[in-house]
Amino acid sequence: MLSGFKQFILRGNVIDLAVAVVIGAAFGALVTALVESFITPLIAAIGGQPDFSELAFTINDSRFAYGAFINALLSFLIVAAVVYFFVVAPMNALLTRLRTEPTPDPLTRKCPFCLSEIQNGATRCPFCTSELPAA
Repeated sequence: MLSGFKQFILRGNVIDLAVAVVIGAAFGALVTALVESFITPLIAAIGGQPDFSELAFTINDSRFAYGAFINALLSFLIVAAVVYFFVVAPMNALLTRLRTEPTPDPLTRKCPFCLSEIQNGATRCPFCTSELPAA
């Protein structure tokens, strides 16, 4: 039983997943700090204080604080925008630049006798009528 547990823990995908979770948590903290330190104050400077936590209504002595939901929604949208514009879009642009497409197989070849372009499956050249070896 202990050796089975050891094999499970030492599998490559479990270790990769653990590293991804740790890096993801650190990256999440970095993005949150960026949003709280720079993006939200910038929005507050342009459009006023973006804090809706005091917004609420009451029905039968039950308080519904919809302002907290609006704050969480705006925070999510800001974080998603920061991640997209500062991480996803630049990485996609970089990967597009670095990607090399494989050259497709040519559909034609040169006739060895007259050097005209002929189809790969041709058994006789349409220009010089020479019999051709199989491609």
